[in-house]
Amino acid sequence: MEEQNTNVEEQNIQSEEETKKEHKPFKRFIALGLGIVVAAATAYFIHDALMYQSTDDAYVETTTVQVAPRVSGQITEVYITDNQKVKEGDLVAKIDPADYEIALAQSEAKYERTLLNQKNAKANFKAMQSNIEVAKKDLDRYKNLYEQGAVSKQTLDAAQAKYDSAQANLTQAEESLLSQGGSKVADADLKEIKASRDKAKLNLSYTNIYAPQSGTVSNRRVEKGMYVNVGSPLFVIVPEDVWVVANFKENQLRHMKPGQTVDIKVDTYPNKVFKGKIDSIQRASGAKSSLFPPENAVGSFVKIVQRIPVKIVFTENINPDEYNIVPGMSVVPKVRVK
Repeated sequence: MEEQNTNVEEQNIQSEEETKKEHKPFKRFIALGLGIVVAAATAYFIHDALMYQSTDDAYVETTTVQVAPRVSGQITEVYITDNQKVKEGDLVAKIDPADYEIALAQSEAKYERTLLNQKNAKANFKAMQSNIEVAKKDLDRYKNLYEQGAVSKQTLDAAQAKYDSAQANLTQAEESLLSQGGSKVADADLKEIKASRDKAKLNLSYTNIYAPQSGTVSNRRVEKGMYVNVGSPLFVIVPEDVWVVANFKENQLRHMKPGQTVDIKVDTYPNKVFKGKIDSIQRASGAKSSLFPPENAVGSFVKIVQRIPVKIVFTENINPDEYNIVPGMSVVPKVRVK
């Protein structure tokens, strides 16, 4: 009985060894396959790292325009709502023009009155010139007649008095002309009055507030009936023209230059790859361009890898109704550098 059990155990051991021998080629094949896969993956990632540079520190940017009034007053009309699209030159709001209409009327009246005074002064001066010419001729004639004994001394004195009066009137007319526009001071006064009138015209035109560029209204703060001051923010216009600002590490810029193609993935649309190109590379790091750049002139120093902003523009036409790409969205650009 014991011998039978021993034989059975020996047979089992022999069977297990034969099974192991049979599985060895299969295991070798699996190991070889895994090695090839790992090697291929490593080669792919090395190739990808050499050919492309990518970062997740990137965002959609644009230049927003804050709309503010150029004159103060009460808002009488508002023609826009939040997220409304507007075109450049659209009338978006109105300020009560009454005060500015009165100011313009006063300035125009003062300007017209000044021009009229100048015109009258010139006409009066010409008339006085004519009068003195007549008086001079009469005086010369009466002098000759008096020497001939044809007229009395009284008549000659009357002609002399008439000439003296004409001379005084001419002097007065000349002074009036100079004060109204015949001198540098008067000309400067007229220019000042004209400038005040033109300024009043501008202020009246500023009561109509127009969209300075096309885009979408955002952050609207204006309501009908509000009193606004010069420079008070009313709303913001966000244009449709957007781009990407990607902050690459400084050691990623070695082979990067404007014009290189970029694949752009927007987090909002993960299954879509947008096409773009490098527009420009900033000439300073983000930290150096900040309001308060860091100073390292201290005893302790820790080296930090700096990031350089790179501007990337879209090279394909994007339908805003299909892909609503707005400023602030996170993106992942992939730049082909070789």
